[in-house]
Amino acid sequence: MQNLDFDVIVIGGGAAGLSAGLMLARSRRSVLVLDAGAPRNAPAAAVHALFGRDGTPPAELAERGREEVRRYGGEVRAAVVTDARRDAAGFGVTTDSGDTLRAARLVIATGLVDDLPALPGLREHWGRDVVHCPYCHGWEVRDTAIGVLALHPRAVHQALLFRQWSDDVVLFVNDFAEPTVEESEQLAARGIRVVRGAVAAVESADGRVTGLRLADGSVEPRSTIAIAARSLVLAPFFAGLGLEPEELPLGMGEHLVVDPAGRTAVPGVWAAGNVTDPSAQVGMAAAAAAFAAAQLNMELVQEDVQRAVAAQREQAVGAAG
Repeated sequence: MQNLDFDVIVIGGGAAGLSAGLMLARSRRSVLVLDAGAPRNAPAAAVHALFGRDGTPPAELAERGREEVRRYGGEVRAAVVTDARRDAAGFGVTTDSGDTLRAARLVIATGLVDDLPALPGLREHWGRDVVHCPYCHGWEVRDTAIGVLALHPRAVHQALLFRQWSDDVVLFVNDFAEPTVEESEQLAARGIRVVRGAVAAVESADGRVTGLRLADGSVEPRSTIAIAARSLVLAPFFAGLGLEPEELPLGMGEHLVVDPAGRTAVPGVWAAGNVTDPSAQVGMAAAAAAFAAAQLNMELVQEDVQRAVAAQREQAVGAAG
């Protein structure tokens, strides 16, 4: 660990990054969490299905997390990582302020970016009347008129899932792939109507979604729009580490592949949270990061033991001589 600023630098200050930072700080590791300040869940009013913290605003939850990391001696700084590279002793991380920090290990918890379609009126309602995850938003939009807008072949699955929260669900094929015969039977059995034709815009009034306007000018009244946007990994520093995101099935986006412990393909670099699993809610992302951090700490413990044994042997040889 000589000539290193930290044992571990965590890149990303959301639920996963702060959870990893907390676990490592409590393990008495010198840890720095770098937070770019652009959380994926920023548009949401609250975090849901998180045991003991359901309904907490995302910003409040993150502030609690930062306080907890600092309570155990960890550091949290606002910074964007522009480059990261391996060297003989560990890793060098460069930030947008020009600082270069060095650590023995890295944890990547940068999360993802939702690649929203360029549909007029959609982005303005993202995270409120335009939602993606029924487990995050289903209760809040229960019993509303839900329109599932197809962006990839998983739209049928999404429509069947949202049907659990409302008996008024419409699937907008949006000139995408037609449901199969089996899927059509399933949709009909659950009372999910299918609307064909391209969707041109999201209609709204008084700040609330009112429907979807089709290319032919007709409007289908809806108060909630559900989409499954493609997820993107936007981390320019990946190139310096030799990391590259991989495609998810069915064109759903990108993610960083890790082993069950959270190791990436680059030795010494770990990852957790939405950057590895786009479907993970806050609790799942935090849990995965805590587990990965514990495995990382064990790896460092093993190195500490090896150094101690080597030093003891050297001392014994010197005493014998």
